[in-house]
Amino acid sequence: MPKKNVTRLDSNYMQQYDAYMERKQRKKQRLIRRLVLFSIITVIAIGSMATFHIKQRVLQAEKSEEYHHMEEKLASLEQKEKNYKEEIELLNDEEYVLEIARTNYFFSKKGELIFKIPDEEPSY
Repeated sequence: MPKKNVTRLDSNYMQQYDAYMERKQRKKQRLIRRLVLFSIITVIAIGSMATFHIKQRVLQAEKSEEYHHMEEKLASLEQKEKNYKEEIELLNDEEYVLEIARTNYFFSKKGELIFKIPDEEPSY
């Protein structure tokens, strides 16, 4: 392919055209820089929001698990409270207290004999 030799004219029009093309090139470079900067800022913003969202989900899962654990603990404590209230009511009954004393501490009524039977089975 033959090389074409074209001579550039140094006219006023060409100088204006060169200035126009240079301004156009600078505008294009500024646009590219702005788009790159905007893209970087957008990626950083989306990344930080995603990180924050993930951390919040993990925290919410931990709090939910802790809440269920505390609910179970509350239910068990309420059951204990109910049992203690029943025991208090029973301990206010004189017959119940006497029955406990007779069973645990071998108190007997007048004329009553108490025999202690060992818990072990005989070997014969």
